[in-house]
Amino acid sequence: MLVGPVFTREAVVAPRRRRLYMLRSVYAISLLLLMCTAWMILAGTQIIRNLGDMARFGAILFQILAPLQLVLIMFMSAVQTASGVAVEKDRQTLILLLMTRLSNSELVLGKLFASLLTIGVMLVTALPIFMLIVLFGGTSFAQVGWTFAVTVVTALAAGSLGSTLALWREKTFQTLALVALSMVFWIGAAEVIGLWQGSIAGFAGIEIAGAMNPLRAIIAASRPSVVSMWPTSVVPFLIAMSVLTVALNALAIARVRIWNPSRDVRVGQAEQAAEASIFSDNRESETGVAGQAVAEREESQRQAHVDARVRAANQKSRRVWDNPVLWREACTWAYGKKIVFIRVAYWLLAGFVGYALFAMVQSGTVLSRGSEAAVAIPPAAWSLGPFMLLSLVMINALGVTAMTNERDGRSLDLLLVTDLSPREFLFGKLGGVLYVTLDAVLWPIVLCGFLWISGALSLEYFVYLMLGWLVLVVFVAMLGLHCGMIYANSRQAIGVSLGTVFFLFLGVVTAMVMMVSFTGNVEAQITPFLACIVGGGVGLYVALGARNPSPALALASGLLPLAMFFSITSLLLGRYLSVLLVMAFTYGFTTTAMIMPALGEFNISMGRVKSIEDE
Repeated sequence: MLVGPVFTREAVVAPRRRRLYMLRSVYAISLLLLMCTAWMILAGTQIIRNLGDMARFGAILFQILAPLQLVLIMFMSAVQTASGVAVEKDRQTLILLLMTRLSNSELVLGKLFASLLTIGVMLVTALPIFMLIVLFGGTSFAQVGWTFAVTVVTALAAGSLGSTLALWREKTFQTLALVALSMVFWIGAAEVIGLWQGSIAGFAGIEIAGAMNPLRAIIAASRPSVVSMWPTSVVPFLIAMSVLTVALNALAIARVRIWNPSRDVRVGQAEQAAEASIFSDNRESETGVAGQAVAEREESQRQAHVDARVRAANQKSRRVWDNPVLWREACTWAYGKKIVFIRVAYWLLAGFVGYALFAMVQSGTVLSRGSEAAVAIPPAAWSLGPFMLLSLVMINALGVTAMTNERDGRSLDLLLVTDLSPREFLFGKLGGVLYVTLDAVLWPIVLCGFLWISGALSLEYFVYLMLGWLVLVVFVAMLGLHCGMIYANSRQAIGVSLGTVFFLFLGVVTAMVMMVSFTGNVEAQITPFLACIVGGGVGLYVALGARNPSPALALASGLLPLAMFFSITSLLLGRYLSVLLVMAFTYGFTTTAMIMPALGEFNISMGRVKSIEDE
């Protein structure tokens, strides 16, 4: 059964789901659409004189799509494996798997490869499309082979990281946040080593960075020189990632039954066993006592609690706020005490980003635009941008898991039968998400404030940046809650929510790179991008409004891609006020469109009826 019954079941069930065919079809169409868009940009703004121009187009297109696919597959692999295990824990079905005769390796590897099955189908679908790029010239089949080898081992390493962290941690938000932080530290540490002038075990820092950083490896694999330099440019990365994958899975296999069930479950079981032992001893000591006394004792225990436990309060009860949902989110450890560890890691990462900005300010390169790749993006944005994206991902992850945890833990049923109003529930959850992730909201503001104080950013642009940031924060928080409410399948809700955030911002980067790479005439590129705008709008409506259709969500889905394209062009042209106004209106309208239906009623998918699509 390959790697065990867990994977075998997924391999049998997956072809029955329409989602599998839709995903690979959408992925293939998206790649072809990007190819056509790039060609229309080139043909519409430049004159193609000879085969050399065609070859240059093929080389540039390949070097854009290969890193784009790597980032997408890396993100999806980590999220799919992490959410797959985390949802099993939330539903308390992982304990059932541990009680079976499954070995540790069958459980760990089965869940890993079952979660990566969709990723493998996407890569197989994309392979012929990348082969077509070779027909333009400028690339070779060897480049395609090496880039896919790098992508596959990166997917295995990222998936193993997500699976191991999910098996270790108990709460879903802890898992997703640690996965995001670990991936950022992974790439950041590789870049720091690459800047180091020394050597480790005879290897230069730049060589170690090439063996650790997937982005460096995919760039090296997509260049024509990989045909002759693959032993030094690609093979070290493949070996390093293979070793990392084996090490992570070996750790998970060795510790899966030690980490699970969690400490809280084991403590509760120990207390029940101790109380049952005491009660049994009391029964044995009372065998000589009159039957009436024994009956009275049993009746008093039954009346006290169904499991005959009586506990004395060891502290005074706390006063609950008028909104009990917000009180629980803000005043209790609703997402586990280990969230402190995530905050420490996030603060550490913020310190590294702050130090990098400080070094740029001191050297005077914080806003320099020396190379062609940095025409539109100054060096400060290369450090601050990914950090802000990570913050948005963490906020969105908490938003969606705030709903999925309630449903999987069966506590949502209890909340819905209380006298809570939909307004109290929604704003309680939204306020709780923003309170718990307050660090992720404030640290980008602090770092941007440092740029303003140091003179690298004017007060006007600082205000623009902060207003736009706050609009995005509220949007991603509400997006997470919205996806958690409309999708009964927790894994699907997490994937759609995080995928939407990733699609919006990765699409921005891709569009900017294509604009800068093929031409500098921004105004002439509106027509080629219309197809992408229409396709993106349809995809957003399917993700956000298909389960709960409304005219407002349909309008918002159509406006978002158009607004992002307008914002990109305005940013390249230096019209920053236009960027703020368009983003504030569009994202504010979309947030309102998601909030209004939830205020009128508890429009939450409970997953009472399940089909093969929900498994």
